[in-house]
Amino acid sequence: MTYDERLLGWKGPAHVSLLTLHGRQVVAMVYGEYQAGFLKRLQGQVDLVYRDGTFFLYATIEIPEDAPMQPTRFLGVDLGIANIATDSDGHSYTGEAIETVRQRHHTARQTSQATGTKSAKRRLKQMAGKQARFQRWANHGLAKRLVQYAKDTKAALGLEDLTYIRGRMAVRRRQRAKQHNWSFRQLRTFLSYKAQRAGVPVVFVDPRNTSRTCATCGYVDKRNRRSQAEFSCLRCGRTTHADTNAARNLATRCPFHKFAASYAAARL
Repeated sequence: MTYDERLLGWKGPAHVSLLTLHGRQVVAMVYGEYQAGFLKRLQGQVDLVYRDGTFFLYATIEIPEDAPMQPTRFLGVDLGIANIATDSDGHSYTGEAIETVRQRHHTARQTSQATGTKSAKRRLKQMAGKQARFQRWANHGLAKRLVQYAKDTKAALGLEDLTYIRGRMAVRRRQRAKQHNWSFRQLRTFLSYKAQRAGVPVVFVDPRNTSRTCATCGYVDKRNRRSQAEFSCLRCGRTTHADTNAARNLATRCPFHKFAASYAAARL
């Protein structure tokens, strides 16, 4: 249910007044230290949501953005599964922790579903959403690190345009669960809004053949990709990590001259 200023009033830091069918009700709020830092920025309407036996207020806050940064280069970021992200400077962020949690929850769900008892059903209910919450937390932390590194090194972010990526990816049957549990759009969304808040420009480019193209000489051949991790160019002989090579191709594809011109026009 949506509440606007006529139906809701903030009563100090710990209570809120809500209009109900039985008149105004002053209700106590419970929140963490992180949320407490934004209470003075609450404005506009909120949504009252009932979920899993608890009422929540979903509120909107206004956070000032940093001044736009004038980048001197692009930092390409290749998104993957074995490594969640790899940038064009060679930094990799492993997905091992997320994969461990996914496998643990997958096994636990299968066991409880096969058991079928009342206690097993209670365990299934308790497990609901835990994997998603962990993955969301991990993606928030990763996006924050990437944006901060880009800002510190005066780099704009070059990200993959992942539209319809699930339909384009071909994987073996036993790998499908792992692929479809990876939140492509969520991480990209976190990167985009955190970069905007920090004043870091973001450009989306076509990732086609970035894993098959040599970032040094530009030679394209699927045989360049020797394995999931190894890239070795058949023409120039350059050998490097496949994700790093793809990230450098993304950085190269970013239209810096067009971006710089549009940035200068916006500043004027």
